Amino acid sequence: MNRQSTGVADARIERLVDAVRRRAPLDAAEVLRNESDDTVAEVMRGLHPAMALRVFLRFPEERQNMIKQLAGQGIDDTWTASREYPEGTVGRLMEPVYAVFPPDATVADAVARIRELVEVSAVTYAYVIDHDGRLLGLVIMRDLLLAETGDKLSDVMLEGPFHFTAGTTLSDAMRAVVYRHYPIYPVCDEEKKLLGVVQGYMLFERQKFEISAQAGQMVGVDKEEHLVTSWRRSLRMRHPWLQLNLFTAFIAAGVVSLFEDTIAQVVVLAAFLPVLAGQSGNTGCQSLAVTLRAMTLGEFKPGLQWLALYKETLLGAWNGFLVGVVAGVAMYFYATSSGAPDPVYLSVVVLLAMTGACIASGIAGVIVPLALRRLGADPVTASSIFLTTATDVVSMGLFLWLAKLLVLP
Repeated sequence: MNRQSTGVADARIERLVDAVRRRAPLDAAEVLRNESDDTVAEVMRGLHPAMALRVFLRFPEERQNMIKQLAGQGIDDTWTASREYPEGTVGRLMEPVYAVFPPDATVADAVARIRELVEVSAVTYAYVIDHDGRLLGLVIMRDLLLAETGDKLSDVMLEGPFHFTAGTTLSDAMRAVVYRHYPIYPVCDEEKKLLGVVQGYMLFERQKFEISAQAGQMVGVDKEEHLVTSWRRSLRMRHPWLQLNLFTAFIAAGVVSLFEDTIAQVVVLAAFLPVLAGQSGNTGCQSLAVTLRAMTLGEFKPGLQWLALYKETLLGAWNGFLVGVVAGVAMYFYATSSGAPDPVYLSVVVLLAMTGACIASGIAGVIVPLALRRLGADPVTASSIFLTTATDVVSMGLFLWLAKLLVLP
C-alpha cells in the first residue's frame, strides 16, 4: 500500500473513531457493523479501553473473538477480564471502574481527578473504598457539586450502596433492579471488594435478548444465531433438533399404526386426528409458555409447582370439555352425512378424547420444562419437542382407543 493510500485509510479510521465516540455503544456498534474485523479492531485501538469494551460487547460472540485477536494486547487484557465469569452473570457484562477514591480524599481532589477521567471515560458516580478495596459508599455528582471543596468524601458519600456480586445471574439482577432504576451498579466480590461496574441499560438489553431468543430456542434455533450467521453454522445448530423431532414424530406415528384396523373400519376418525392433535397441542403450548415465563422470572417458590400443576389440570379439563362439545357436534353431523355407524358414540368419543388430551397436555406443559431443568437440560430448547410428542401420542392414542372400545363391536 502506498503512502497516499495509507493516509486515506488512517483518515477514515480517525473519522470512524470520532463517530463512535459521539454515540451510545449500541449505535456505535451499528456504525461499525458492516466494517471489516480489521477496521473494527483499528477503531477499538483508537478508543479508551472502557469505551471500546462497551462497543465490543455489542458484537455477536463469533465476531468478538476475531476482533479481540486483531486488536492486540493491552486492550485484549481489559476485555478478557469479564470473560472469566460464566455466561449469563453480571460479571460477564462488567466494565472497569476508574473514579475510585479513599474516604479521606477531599472534594477538591475528587473533582480534579474526575476532570481528567472524563476525557477518556464517562463518570456517573465516584466510588469510595477502604485500604482493602472494599466498597464503603458512592458519591453522586450533584452532592459533589454542592459540597465544600475541603469536605471529605466520607462526609458526602452515600453509605452502603446497593451492589451486585459478579456471580449474580442476569435473571436475579433483573428482579433486583425492577424498582431501582440506577444508570450504573457497582459490582463486588463476596467480601465487598469493588471489582467494576455494570451499566443498567446493559442488564435490560441482555435480558431482552434472552427473552427474545426463547421463541427460537423452543424450535431448535440457538440464541447465538443471528441474521448474518453463515448457513453452515446455522445448519449445525438447527439440524440435530430436527433429527430429534423426526424421531419423536415416528413415536406418534407408531401409536397411530396400532389402530390401523380401527381407522379402516371407521374412516371418519382419520379426519378428526389433526383436530385432536392441534387443539391439545395448543393447550400444551399455552401451559408451557406460562411455565417458562414463571421460570424466567423466578416465580416458582417451594410448593408452587403443585399449584401450577393443579391450575393447568383444571384449565385443561374445562378447555378440553368446552372445545370437545363443539368438536363432538361437528363429528355427529360429519359422521351422519358420511354414513358412518353410531354417530352419537363417535361424538362422545371426540368429547372424551378432547377433554382427556387437553388435561394431559396442560400437565405436560408444566412437568416437561420442570423435569428438564431438574435434569440439567435447557427447558427452553427442548421442551417444545417433548411436549409435541406427548400431546400427539396422548390425543391420537386416546381418541383411537376410545373409538375401538365404544364404537366397534
